[in-house]
Amino acid sequence: MTFTFKTLILLCYCSFLALSTPSYPKEALPTKHGYLPISPTSTSSIFYAFYEAQNSTLPLSQTPLLIWLQGGPGCSSMIGNLYELGPWRVTQSLTLQRNPGSWNRIFGLLFLDSPIGSGFSVAATPQEIPKDQNAVAEHLFAAITRFLQLHPVFKYRPIYVTGESYAGKYVPAIGYYILKKNANLGVSERVNLAGVAIGDGLTDPETQVATHALNAYYVGLINERQKNELEKAQLEAVRLTQMGNWSEATDARNEVLALLEQMTGLPTLYDYTRKVPYEDDLVEKFLNIAEVKKTLGVNESFVYEICSAVVDAALHADVMKSVKYMVEYLVRNSRVLLYQGEYDLRDGVVQTEVWVKTMKWEGIEEFLNAERVIWKVNGEVAGYVQKWKSLTNVVVLGAGHLLPTDQPVNSQAMIEDWVLERGLFRNVSIELLCDVVAPPYGPPEPFPTTAMDLVPLVVEPDISEALYASFGEPTPEEGVGFKLEFILAES
Repeated sequence: MTFTFKTLILLCYCSFLALSTPSYPKEALPTKHGYLPISPTSTSSIFYAFYEAQNSTLPLSQTPLLIWLQGGPGCSSMIGNLYELGPWRVTQSLTLQRNPGSWNRIFGLLFLDSPIGSGFSVAATPQEIPKDQNAVAEHLFAAITRFLQLHPVFKYRPIYVTGESYAGKYVPAIGYYILKKNANLGVSERVNLAGVAIGDGLTDPETQVATHALNAYYVGLINERQKNELEKAQLEAVRLTQMGNWSEATDARNEVLALLEQMTGLPTLYDYTRKVPYEDDLVEKFLNIAEVKKTLGVNESFVYEICSAVVDAALHADVMKSVKYMVEYLVRNSRVLLYQGEYDLRDGVVQTEVWVKTMKWEGIEEFLNAERVIWKVNGEVAGYVQKWKSLTNVVVLGAGHLLPTDQPVNSQAMIEDWVLERGLFRNVSIELLCDVVAPPYGPPEPFPTTAMDLVPLVVEPDISEALYASFGEPTPEEGVGFKLEFILAES
């Protein structure tokens, strides 16, 4: 990738009129795509691809809008689009096939190549590439507000910022920035942030880097001698972080991960069950097809990379800096979802739990003591949900780091139920333990517009009548239930 190529691109700060090609059929094209400026004084811009909801049960002006940010640092959100959670996925033959677990089934879905210099985004000069999370958030805020101006229907839609891996820093950063910015803006100028979701995220690196040895040891991947050696390397990364030697601390963390990979012989730490790494390089091959770039309004001479070494280098000293305080602010003023794949050794279940325990939030004790409930999708165990008020954590079974790739339908069920506060993701004053009939996740049926069907077990007549009055009389559909007890919970 060179900046010469990028600065030669003809930018349009609106949606492109796209023409379909055999590689990119018309039905797979984004609803809107193009470039969003980060500043009126710069030619740097963020590439976006937007897909409207396929089967929204609400008016578009009320339909939630998800924003997806990829990690890296420096990786393109087109990975999420074409390999994970977009409506179409690239195949080994470099064609597109429908994704049964797309996150835009009932929500709008916006992919942003951020920071500038990542994916198809443009950095006018290397110096403009962000070097910290505040700069990342500033650029994202400019791009998001510009996107919302493209059509009046976008303005007041509830927005949920989502992302994975290194976006465990981007997502809190832009969420925090939006809330702080909104406080000084008029109602009509605010971004309607409703929540944030972080998947397999790097959020509090100092705490997280200290977990790899024990995690791998108890999974059975290393022995005690190797554990001790790895712990020494981890302590060095922690020591450098505490000293504020940020670049050296990043190098030390990289050494920890390299040592773990060497000890285990695994093809990837992103999923210790995989025999081969994730094939996200298919996205790079597909997006470098000339006719595909032309369809997306990108100069055919542009060399697309799924991850930019230039952006990675710019943020090298940022890697070990924590954004936990931003999550603490968000959980007090918004809603936060954390989710992890059980097989991820880099930023997985253990790495998340260890920093969450240290959160300074008045609800943390109640969250840590909350029941971890078995979560089922379409009658099968999909994982576990633990929540208290505005904080929810989900462990997804059968998944690694790129969780929507591994469990498309279950990840779809998770994000939809969390956003809409359904099932195990509800906040209610009185919860009844009852059979829950699983809604039809996956294509093609849309979700019901009302609450999930409830089939009461043994309840008193007055309670049963109250349920029917609230939700309508349930129908005798088949579903796998789980027992609840009557509990009082604050909403």
